[in-house]
Amino acid sequence: MPLTLWRDLSPLGQRLREPTAKSPHILVVGGGVTGLVSAWVFLDRGYHVTILSSAWVNSEHRLTSQIAGALWEFPPAVCGQHTDSISLAHSKRWCMTAYHIWDGIASIPQLREASGVRMMPSDFFFPEAIDKDVAQLSKMTEIMASGVRGFYRGADLIDERHVDPEYGAVDAYELMAPVIDTDKAMEWLTQLVQSKGATLVTETIEKDLLDIEEDLRVRFDADVIVNCTGIQGQTLAGDDSVYPIRGGLIRVINDGMDFPKVDAALTITADAAHSANEIIFLVPRNDNILLIGGITEPHKWDLNLTLESPIIQRMRARCEAFLPSLKNARLDADYPLAQGLRPFRAKNVRVERELRRTGSRIVHSYGQGGAGWSLSFGCAQDVALLVDQALAGESARPMEEMIRERKEA
Repeated sequence: MPLTLWRDLSPLGQRLREPTAKSPHILVVGGGVTGLVSAWVFLDRGYHVTILSSAWVNSEHRLTSQIAGALWEFPPAVCGQHTDSISLAHSKRWCMTAYHIWDGIASIPQLREASGVRMMPSDFFFPEAIDKDVAQLSKMTEIMASGVRGFYRGADLIDERHVDPEYGAVDAYELMAPVIDTDKAMEWLTQLVQSKGATLVTETIEKDLLDIEEDLRVRFDADVIVNCTGIQGQTLAGDDSVYPIRGGLIRVINDGMDFPKVDAALTITADAAHSANEIIFLVPRNDNILLIGGITEPHKWDLNLTLESPIIQRMRARCEAFLPSLKNARLDADYPLAQGLRPFRAKNVRVERELRRTGSRIVHSYGQGGAGWSLSFGCAQDVALLVDQALAGESARPMEEMIRERKEA
């Protein structure tokens, strides 16, 4: 659809505030979900926005944001790698911001169809009674009080979802969660920011942004640079704590012909499994595709997995043991295996100003790992606060210090 027509038809196609000649100009580096959602926030604030990325949403060489499972989760997520207390505290706040916005988008039929965002039952299964696991009981209590919709706890979910009792699940709970068709959603987000006036520039940066900050700001007339480059934060932010966790997902036909249609997300998370290798991740991607996963392979940079790779075969066998009807599943012939690199950091998600040089106007937002879609809007709101801080000429301070001051106030 032409952008002019899309802008007229979409209730979100117009900015909330129009820019003026004096409005700040923000250069967002990175065209994934974190960069696009951040750009959306800046555009609605009335800022001029340029997004620079080496690649955009496409069907041949999919971006990490397209490959993601994109099931909204209350942290720690299914892959269970974000366990740092600071990261968890921020992530719980960020994810609820995203939850309510995705829920709002999915509540409008026109936007739900265009964006690929749906609210669906999301069921979490456990190998022992939740009450016997202090950490899981605490997490469930937080979820119940968080504001999510449709919370229900009951072991009857095991039978209702046709889970094999021999697999070992004995307890479960359910909530309504955003489930996102990432190919459709990335196209929608890209069109959305363009309709609001963002300029898209295709360019690859292979240097530390701090070393080329002044050049970039002059070239793009940018007041602030926002780094949303995921795994490339290792180079662009000079951050050697960034590392990949390789993931893989099998895609099968979920049309009800070969097995009863799966119409809920079914998971056993890493923090509940007997080992991280026992993750179950079954998520409807859209009306006809089911994702089967998952795996977590830290520090694996190669995307050379195949359906015959032992770890992928074990993953499928594990999911078929959990949900036996999947043994009859047909592969998506066009795109049977998705694989990508989740961008993690050794400590926590990085949403903060550049601290290596006084006066730098670089703001970072990367390291969301496998939770980019879940944290998107929450991170973007904090990034906007940091951008305003930079525009005001205030000194850069760690986000933890700012959050502590906010709570004390």
